[in-house]
Amino acid sequence: QVQLVESGGGLVQAGGSLRLSCAASGRTFSTYTMGWFRQAPGKEREFVAAISGSGSIKPYANSVKGRFTISRDNVKNTVYLQMNSLKPEDTAVYYCAADVSRGSIKPDEYNYEYWGQGTQVTVSS
Repeated sequence: QVQLVESGGGLVQAGGSLRLSCAASGRTFSTYTMGWFRQAPGKEREFVAAISGSGSIKPYANSVKGRFTISRDNVKNTVYLQMNSLKPEDTAVYYCAADVSRGSIKPDEYNYEYWGQGTQVTVSS
């Protein structure tokens, strides 16, 4: 069982920055693929970014490429999402997720077995 706890959400003006954190339980965190997803009101949950266990592979959604950066600290069992140049359309609940299967990285939410409770990010115009 893996527990994930997100933090760092909040209200920010357009053009601003936020950093989300996700603390994970588990002694084999370095083997997990970690992902960030988001869900805006009235929309389906969508992939934002993911990172392999070693941190060497980091795919991003086109909508956030160049603005968001995913990273991880395998000593602290934590994954981060640095969000810069935020836009109103980035407003959503952001979820951290873990894929413990040790397979290839996939942006499909159904590949992730464990989820955090979500943290709200609101970007005002």
